[in-house]
Amino acid sequence: MIAMSGGVDSSVAAALTAEARGVEACVGVAMRLYSMPDDAVRTGRTCCATEDLYDARRAAAQVGIRFYVYDAQERFRAQVIEPFVQSYARGETPNPCVRCNDHVKFDWLLDRARKLGADELVTGHYARVAFQDGRHRLLRAADASKDQSYFLHGLTQEALALVRFPLGGLTKPQVRALARERCLPNADKVESMEVCFVGADKLGDFLEAHGVAKAEGEIVDASGRVLGEHQGVHRFTVGQRKGLSVSRPLPLYVAALDAARQRVVVGTQEEASRRSFAIAAPSWVAEAPRDELRCEVQVRHRGKPLACTVAGGSVLLDAPALGVAPGQSAVFYCGDEVLGGATISRST
Repeated sequence: MIAMSGGVDSSVAAALTAEARGVEACVGVAMRLYSMPDDAVRTGRTCCATEDLYDARRAAAQVGIRFYVYDAQERFRAQVIEPFVQSYARGETPNPCVRCNDHVKFDWLLDRARKLGADELVTGHYARVAFQDGRHRLLRAADASKDQSYFLHGLTQEALALVRFPLGGLTKPQVRALARERCLPNADKVESMEVCFVGADKLGDFLEAHGVAKAEGEIVDASGRVLGEHQGVHRFTVGQRKGLSVSRPLPLYVAALDAARQRVVVGTQEEASRRSFAIAAPSWVAEAPRDELRCEVQVRHRGKPLACTVAGGSVLLDAPALGVAPGQSAVFYCGDEVLGGATISRST
């Protein structure tokens, strides 16, 4: 079973799999997640539009495999969009792609693949899986600029036994070249945006349209001195530098968000950096560590791996880091291997 989004990556994954296994052994499945406004569709930077389903169907037809669509809009709304909006209202910075993978895509796809009797679930993610020392290892993609292993840390051993990532060893230019060679209709389709369902809207406008109240508040420094005003903490994220509308000799960053008092706390890079943070709802690719764990952690998808020690529900960084935002995913690595991940609950 091949998950097809309508983008070039999943289409190439489908083509490579069909060539290896035979078209009769393969079936393409797309998930309708969200109905986008027309202006968002015209930008071409979304993976949630009806047009994307047509692209997936056309690609499946070109490859020569059967194709089906699952309407997951209600599931996507309840599991991704509503928690996303609520998290921002609390002054957090959620990661909708992680929730989508964990609670919408892989959850349903793996269950359906097993019911269909499929022995593989293929996706177009840029990541790798290797079986070593009696267990499945989730690894970074060969192309560091496209690596998506950060979003996949919720996959278990049972899931990894079934999942295949044909693009894990390829670069994006190589994938596009393979698509052109096979005359796939979406070979030159633009990349989708990260928060796909926000579309062409500004994030703050999207949140307010979905129930987050527009509320004026204060921008303060670490001592509580008022430096300016803002239109809602949901328009900020920890570590943010631009758009503060506050002028000071040294650059200022968002150090903390106090949604209860509608306060945005700012400070210098040193004041906004954090040395430790608490985590919630951890998940581990293999076994949970029994003792202190020395590893690296990424607190954002494009973030630099940071040396750290994980002990129970807390993470201690070897050096202070900027942008440790509650609500974000902290993903733990040992070199290229994903060990697991959790949600940042608070930082100190």
